Amino acid sequence: MANVKEIQDRIKSIQDTMKITNAMYMISSSKMKRAKTVLAQTVPYFFTVQSEISRILRHVPDIEHPYFDLRPDVLPEKRNIGLIVITGDKGMAGAYNHNVLKKAEELMAGPGNYKLFVLGMVGRMYFAKKPVNMDESFRYTVQKPTIHRARLIVEKILEEFWAGRLDEVHVIYTQMENAVTEETKVVDMLPLRKTTFDTVKIPVDMYQEEIRMHPSAEVVLNSIVPNFLTGAMYGTLVESYASENNARMMAMESSTNNAKEMLKQLSVEFNRARQAAITQEITEVIGGAKALKRK
Repeated sequence: MANVKEIQDRIKSIQDTMKITNAMYMISSSKMKRAKTVLAQTVPYFFTVQSEISRILRHVPDIEHPYFDLRPDVLPEKRNIGLIVITGDKGMAGAYNHNVLKKAEELMAGPGNYKLFVLGMVGRMYFAKKPVNMDESFRYTVQKPTIHRARLIVEKILEEFWAGRLDEVHVIYTQMENAVTEETKVVDMLPLRKTTFDTVKIPVDMYQEEIRMHPSAEVVLNSIVPNFLTGAMYGTLVESYASENNARMMAMESSTNNAKEMLKQLSVEFNRARQAAITQEITEVIGGAKALKRK
């Protein structure tokens, strides 16, 4: 059994750790709520952009545009596939980073030539040690997502797509289903699919609102699609940021609860050790008194 001093030192160490985990819990909670609030304020605009693309496709369903070019002539094993992998800048968030990295490796096991665009320090450090094709110039933080950062990311990806260096692009991120459940998801970013916009064919005799697209539907799409992709990218960044902080909240809460259980056990050990020490002192005093009496 450890002595009283050792147990006191362990109790103090655990109490100091609890102060840190409680502080991290509160900080992560604040960040998550702020991110969700900002996303809720911006979502209506991007849903409007999506509905406008849907209107264009409803009026011109047979339009041919590079954004919707699936490049079917490129064989699966020859396709250049870009993966935007959103991880955190630090750990202590449970399985949050592990699940994203695992999903990325599962996708890369399939056919095709993969190029990684990794967001977050954890992901960059992980793949830097792997024999993978990672864009080293793609360095963006995941802290406090902004529309401007999302737009820069989309511009970089569109440049690769338009130049033919990428045939398709996917985003791997984490979505918070509820306070205790998170899911790692893969969404298709490019090329766009018309079915995504729910382009239902309307009968010829049914009335449709009249719209004008100047100078053409192709030019309008050239302008509006980057805004739609920026909104989608921003949404994944905010969802991942909120999920990371939620995962860190749960990890810190679990750590705090474990620390409380350890303190209970140590408190029992401390009381036992103190009682044993007192008993030993009493025994020594009695033994000394008896020895003096015999003399």
